[in-house]
Amino acid sequence: MTGERETDFLAVDLRNRIERRLIRLYGAERATVLTDRIERLVARWRKEFPNLPGGWTERDALLITYADSLLPGSDGGSALKELARFLDERVGDRITFLHLLPFYPYSSDDGFSVIDYREVRDDLGDWGDVSRLAEHYRLVFDGVINHVSQHSDYVQGYLAGDSRFADFCLAVDPDEDTSLVTRPRTSPLLHEFEAHDGPRWLWTTFGRDQVDLNYANPEVLLEVLDVLLFYLTRGASMIRLDAIPYLWKKVGTNCVHLEETHEIIKLIRDVYDAIAPGMILLSETNVPHQENISYWGEDGDEAQKIYNFSLAPLVLFSLETGTATRLTEWAGTLKPLHDRTVILNITATHDGIGMRPTEGILTAAERRLLIDLAERHGGRVSYKTNPDGTETPYELNLTYFDAINNPNDPSLEKDEQVKRFVCAQGIPMALIGIPGIYIHSLLGSRNDYLGREETGQSRSINREKLAIEGLEEELADPDSLRAQVMQGVLTLLEIRQAQPAFHPNAHQAVLSVERNVFAVLRASKALDGQRILALYNVSSKQQSVSVRAIISGTSHDLISGEPCTAELIELAPYQICWLSF
Repeated sequence: MTGERETDFLAVDLRNRIERRLIRLYGAERATVLTDRIERLVARWRKEFPNLPGGWTERDALLITYADSLLPGSDGGSALKELARFLDERVGDRITFLHLLPFYPYSSDDGFSVIDYREVRDDLGDWGDVSRLAEHYRLVFDGVINHVSQHSDYVQGYLAGDSRFADFCLAVDPDEDTSLVTRPRTSPLLHEFEAHDGPRWLWTTFGRDQVDLNYANPEVLLEVLDVLLFYLTRGASMIRLDAIPYLWKKVGTNCVHLEETHEIIKLIRDVYDAIAPGMILLSETNVPHQENISYWGEDGDEAQKIYNFSLAPLVLFSLETGTATRLTEWAGTLKPLHDRTVILNITATHDGIGMRPTEGILTAAERRLLIDLAERHGGRVSYKTNPDGTETPYELNLTYFDAINNPNDPSLEKDEQVKRFVCAQGIPMALIGIPGIYIHSLLGSRNDYLGREETGQSRSINREKLAIEGLEEELADPDSLRAQVMQGVLTLLEIRQAQPAFHPNAHQAVLSVERNVFAVLRASKALDGQRILALYNVSSKQQSVSVRAIISGTSHDLISGEPCTAELIELAPYQICWLSF
């Protein structure tokens, strides 16, 4: 021990780095004491920290699901147990990461208005159920740390005048000019709450029931660090930092991507690196691409993983127009920072299809095409308020299957719909990064109009809870849409796992071959390693692709299992071809 410090657990250089971050956040006067408290916090938990594998390989894929996306059958049992059984029997090791969307007690927004970070909802199961899932999968927990439920102890204690929660929320004079604040919603930024000493207007980025935490108070940061360390002991291998761009507030700025926000993420990374270097941070930043990749930090010192939010609307645009030009142009700019960072390639999540990530990529007319598509396919469009008071599209709300296939078009044959959709799901699997699949994409789910009507929330259209007995009955029929979609997606994942050229950080070159075909060349970093030419016909017509300049000699189509010596590849509508050579 040194002086009055309880432990010298943190290495000197790490301690100094944390202290420098705290100086930038809270000033030199408080930084040393706060660093001591973080060190004691780490020491208190350290005996429970597991050894995490860390890193990623071509075997990795991530499944996104609510704990109760599959409702238990009549024989009872918890939702978490039912999910574990389904994954064991139907999916197996074709996924390695399992993102459990918020399973904590909550009051709204399907879990993203957390009442208690440290508990599992009674109707879902318990921490033992979570731990059992962690034995088979690398679990992703949501760190919903920008805001909490108004019914949480933090907010209620703050309103009651409890000294433990003083300044946990941010009260702002309603006459204050907050017009510069970037909003992901059209609801008011401030909401009135009755406190012990009178009314207070609290900062609510996402709505009244989601009250923002005030990180200008270091006690908030310390409490959140304690929660995040607790998650590590309960089976988390990755933390998804929800709504992280809005973390730090500073009136007079746009309050998004502020330097202090980046500093806090780096500090969280520092703490995790010291005690569990395998722990991964995933930043949820549904913003234009260049803003998004800033969360890798400088030299990879921030979040190791970011979402590829631009991919979903661009794949949709390609399948809708039958041309791969925009996707090819944009994908050609994708470059990993280095081997310590990776991108998560998704076409769908529990949220909508983001429109902000198309800014600077699609023209106004092309963005309008997607908006019209969503409404024509039974979906809705959510908007955000801009600093000048105008509103612009924020996301498209519908399932990805029905985005790709118009549910109101009776002329679409089931086989064609499945081929189109599996083509869309296959594109993320060939790109640098790790593929992420939403459970309703895995299951080919259609728009849940009843769910949207019941909740009044546009996002509910893509968050249906499926009765397991009915789902199993559908999957038992190999001719059903669900069975064909699931088989198609799982087959691609299984093939992908055995290909060194599909390592998340393997070399990539996006090729311009034919305007209707998306083509990407991947190459293992090993000397004389595997190369794969992945071809996707995004159109409804047969396409011919010359591979003479790319492949000399015999290649092998990993999907059909057939050798290929032809210099001209014929692709049927929506066909995928993975040529290994």
